[in-house]
Amino acid sequence: MSWFAALRDSVRAGLKVDRTLSSPKRALRGAVAAALVVFPTLALAGPGPATSAAMGAFIAGTATFQRSFRPRASLAVAAGIGLGVSTFCGYLAVGIPGAFPVLLAVWAFAAGLAWSIGPSGGVVASTTVSVMLVVVQLPVSVPTALGHGLLCALGGGTQALVVTLWPIESWRAQRDALADTYAELAHYARRLRQDPVAHVDPAPFILARQAAALTPWQARHRPAELKGLRGIAERVRPTLAALADPKVGAPAEGPERDRAREVLAAAAEAMDALARAIRTGDPLRLPKSTPALTMVGREGRDTEDGRSVLTGAARRSARRLTSLLRKAVDTLDKHDQDTVSSPVIGPGLRRPSLFRLLPDAALAVRRQLQPHSAVFQHAVRLSCVVTAAYLAAKLLHLHHGYWAPLTAAMVMRPDFAQTFSRGVARLAGTVVGVAVSTAVVQLFHPGQWLSAALAVTFIGGAYLTLRTGYAVMTACVSSYVVFLLGLQPGDPLQTAAERITLTLLGGSIALLAYALFPTWQTARLAERLAEWLAAAGRYAAAVLTVFGDPAGSEHRTVRTALLDSREARSELLQAIERADAEPVRHDSHLPELTRKQVDRARAAIGLLGRSAVLMEAHLPTEDADPVPGATEFAEELRDATAIAAAALLVGDPVDLTGLRAAHRQWDDRLAGLPATDRVEVARAGSRLLLSALTDLEKTTRAKRPVPSGA
Repeated sequence: MSWFAALRDSVRAGLKVDRTLSSPKRALRGAVAAALVVFPTLALAGPGPATSAAMGAFIAGTATFQRSFRPRASLAVAAGIGLGVSTFCGYLAVGIPGAFPVLLAVWAFAAGLAWSIGPSGGVVASTTVSVMLVVVQLPVSVPTALGHGLLCALGGGTQALVVTLWPIESWRAQRDALADTYAELAHYARRLRQDPVAHVDPAPFILARQAAALTPWQARHRPAELKGLRGIAERVRPTLAALADPKVGAPAEGPERDRAREVLAAAAEAMDALARAIRTGDPLRLPKSTPALTMVGREGRDTEDGRSVLTGAARRSARRLTSLLRKAVDTLDKHDQDTVSSPVIGPGLRRPSLFRLLPDAALAVRRQLQPHSAVFQHAVRLSCVVTAAYLAAKLLHLHHGYWAPLTAAMVMRPDFAQTFSRGVARLAGTVVGVAVSTAVVQLFHPGQWLSAALAVTFIGGAYLTLRTGYAVMTACVSSYVVFLLGLQPGDPLQTAAERITLTLLGGSIALLAYALFPTWQTARLAERLAEWLAAAGRYAAAVLTVFGDPAGSEHRTVRTALLDSREARSELLQAIERADAEPVRHDSHLPELTRKQVDRARAAIGLLGRSAVLMEAHLPTEDADPVPGATEFAEELRDATAIAAAALLVGDPVDLTGLRAAHRQWDDRLAGLPATDRVEVARAGSRLLLSALTDLEKTTRAKRPVPSGA
């Protein structure tokens, strides 16, 4: 993509306005919590402390709107503590000549590293930089630093208290994540009716697993209908694939294929009904097509209505699908808890408290302390940009110079598309918000109390428009800051002009810095591809190991390997999406691989993962007879895919000669055994695995085109 096209798309994305609003009740709750802090502090301590308290309340409230599955109260408390610490440190440094820029650079670097913990951590950490810049500009002395820090923390504590006393849609995020999983399964079942080798979207499954990890408090208060359904969904997915696949399921054509399509359609309707009931909490209403799921019949005969039945592996998959959906229906039936027949598979997922998470967070940050890490490069860039914007504003001798580094801190993101789209949106939203709020101040001259009321009103507007678009939300935030700082004396027109100028300055520095020192996702596609190949190989090897040793193998290992493969694929898809928005030539940033080769390799690895999914649908029970040689071939497969991943990473051709020889020996050995279901599944699945890896080998051996004129 050219620079012109990339910038054009970024501008459109930044200025896009979505009519979707956040929950009005939650927005009102956040504004009420801010009001409970602002007005008493203004009455008791004056404008300066009221500003600190309002900043803490606003940012802590924003943290509760982040896409997180933790209790909202804990998010508000953590944000309040971070804001209090940043404010206290800022006040201590601002009284020492030359100390504040150093502190700002170090704090911004730490905020950039917070992206290694997750998007929510990165966003909240960036806001602490902004609050430090705004609050320490107020006319107060250093001895009051502790008081202002405590007031920021008090704002977060008040948000946490209001969230606890006024619960609104407490389990909405968990319900939506689980409902999205069943909705995706329904969509997947419909796609399989037309395309028997279709792929499922891994994102809802990853999100549902994150939502299923609970703190002890959540585990005690979780609605009963949310227990066990995610485990059932994980088992439904390979069962659908096994039923539809023509090599291990229903034949590609004929009456059995028609019957399989009927079962898939009925399953899709049932899972849509499950998704609606999970999302809304209403009683489950099954569609009229549900009885079609039970008409599997006996092998070799017709059903009572004269339609053909499924046989063999397809029949077993259909029966397993019917059983799983029946368990899901029983689990969701809140009116008869005695019918629950699907307890949580294995121990529940535990989410540690925020304080107990600190060692893991420190480990995640430590892993990113490498020059080639994208998060490390973002942290360095953020630190340099924020400090440079602060010093540039100081050189211009503008009274509200903090708006330049504030804009830079809020604009900078680890990837190109978000940084440039947010930069444009920030500029547009700031101009509109500052212009409107300054006009109100100039025309109506609101006093302290009315200014505080207007600030609280725009806090609620910012919460309400969090999902509407960054430009609209920024306009509300800019207006809120203008009214909040309007509690201090000053010329409104001069202040407005300075803020717009400094927003331009900070945004320009941020965008220029990213353009000169970018972190291209395109250059990391080969790395993400290699990680997915290694993870998919470990997953396939784990499945084969269970076939070779059903009694001694842990089925949990299969689930862990699947989750790793799913996560690696999701990261690759995100990297590709971001790379497509970058203004670079893809081929020039890939080691010995063209973008077309990357796409073909991705398709081959996808087939490898899907083949393992098909085999997982027919995993033997612990008391089943082992398939001879499966464990040994699994080890060969794990080693071969790891070596192939290393070859992809450095741009060398993939060589699978040894794996093919091992497969020939194992297949010949299986051919001499009695034909059982497990042996046939193992042979068919291993052939699919080898076919996928052969496609990968051919893709990487294709010669890279030589540029003209070389």
